Amino acid sequence: MLSFLRINRNFRSIRRYLNIVRVLSTYGFDQVLEMLGLADVVARSRRLFSRNIPDIARFSAAERMRLALEELGPTFVKLGQILSTRPDVIPHDFVREFEKLQDDVPSFAFEEVLAQIASELGGPAERFYAEIDPVPLAAASIAQVHRARLKSGEDVVIKVRRPGIVEMVESDISALMALAGLAERHVSGSELYDPVGVVREFARTIRREMDFSREAHTIEKFRDNFIKTPWMYFPRVYWEQTSRAILTMEYVAGVKASDRQKLSENGLDGTLIARRGADAFLEMVLNHGFFHGDLHPGNVMILPDNVICLLDYGIVGRLDEELKTFLTDILSAIVNRDMDEVVSLLLFAGDISDSLDNRALKRDLLHFIDSYYEIPLKEVEVGRMLMEFIEIITLYSIRIPPDLMLLAKSLVLIEGMGRALDPVFDMVAHLRPFIVKALHQKFSPLYISRDINQILSSYLNLARNIPRDLKEIINRINRNKFKIDLEHRGLDKFTAEFDRSINRLSTSMILAAMIIGSSIVLQTDKGPKVMDFPVFAFIGYTVAGLVGLWLVYAIIRSGRM
Repeated sequence: MLSFLRINRNFRSIRRYLNIVRVLSTYGFDQVLEMLGLADVVARSRRLFSRNIPDIARFSAAERMRLALEELGPTFVKLGQILSTRPDVIPHDFVREFEKLQDDVPSFAFEEVLAQIASELGGPAERFYAEIDPVPLAAASIAQVHRARLKSGEDVVIKVRRPGIVEMVESDISALMALAGLAERHVSGSELYDPVGVVREFARTIRREMDFSREAHTIEKFRDNFIKTPWMYFPRVYWEQTSRAILTMEYVAGVKASDRQKLSENGLDGTLIARRGADAFLEMVLNHGFFHGDLHPGNVMILPDNVICLLDYGIVGRLDEELKTFLTDILSAIVNRDMDEVVSLLLFAGDISDSLDNRALKRDLLHFIDSYYEIPLKEVEVGRMLMEFIEIITLYSIRIPPDLMLLAKSLVLIEGMGRALDPVFDMVAHLRPFIVKALHQKFSPLYISRDINQILSSYLNLARNIPRDLKEIINRINRNKFKIDLEHRGLDKFTAEFDRSINRLSTSMILAAMIIGSSIVLQTDKGPKVMDFPVFAFIGYTVAGLVGLWLVYAIIRSGRM
């Protein structure tokens, strides 16, 4: 049974892979597919599924890719949304276009909701809920949400995973991994962008998002982090009615942070909310190292007494101690206009290319800093400044951690909400105490002693392992087991073209032999005849003619005369 399931999944992945190739070809990305070594697949796909999009030439490449992702479905919409936070991986016009991608999908039937609840919770929905509203509050690519009431009377919302979405996502991931592998083998310079690593990171993100028990634990972790902050509220999770595909949590009635008119009608203070929101986010980032990664206005609710409640915890970012230190150091160096320190930090923390032009990088960074130098600090938008900084360093092929990209985008959203609520909102004023505190901690005796201990421990482990590693290398050399793997990028395409040329040459030689042999038979004038021609000569000429016509057609069709 397991073997059958594996075969079925492989077949589904292959079919999905071919469908991706077809859609990309339809939207005019044949050149990209040829670079991946898929020219033959494209040609076969076009013969089998000929389809043209009218006026496709009027769309830009970024628009065509967005349309292709929308046609390919939920997994690719999610991929585009995640890539929209990665200007270090894709061009900026693609980033702007992918930001338009929305989870615009129809809801699934209420009967499927009940079936999913029964399957996940081990009993009919009536056992766990007094009532469920059959009309969903919202529907997205991965799940949809319904209001409900528990047997004990609490109002809740139920997040139900879309049936079949896991299988579909897994087949899409397999197909994407195959395409990423082709990119690494065939596209020169692709190692700078690590396509397989990007797909692997996307797979990790979307698998976590599909596991609602993880989201429930995330809510609990945020509540624990803000247990002493009375103006932050997090919905209660009902664990008895929660599983990997079902999330039941408290229904929170409030006002969206983006609805300024309702905020005013309810006597809520926009200035106070903006200040609290900024402080809460910076607390998440610089103290907890664990922040909400999808803070658009629809996910921020305001409760009475200006209490902030966050919704939708599917996407979160994490900053370890090293990344938090890097962030505070880089912000401090930018403020002090110390470009040598900025470049040094980038070289230490980022993945860089061998051709990095340090002098040009310093020049561009100085121009960047000078553009902000005359602006009053209260007018500086920290999120946009960080995004511009990232844009500059990505021009030099310096890759930075995805969580830092997510942080920059979240900062832009937070500042946008803050300025909408309070026209004189000053993010720098909120950021300064956190940076000062982080710098004081960095130079405190406790922090320095911890760093020294870590460094000494690392050197001790290195010294301990060197003799063993050297012994292993020497033993491998003595046993002739020492190997060095060399990879020739782009050689597969050359090999395929060489094989095709050899095949054509061999076919031509066989044709020539058939024509010469048939001519000799014709001269002997022996054996059975057809229309006064010897049968074997007639068959030889006929076969040679048909094969010759096929060979000429194939050469003309390939465009390589």
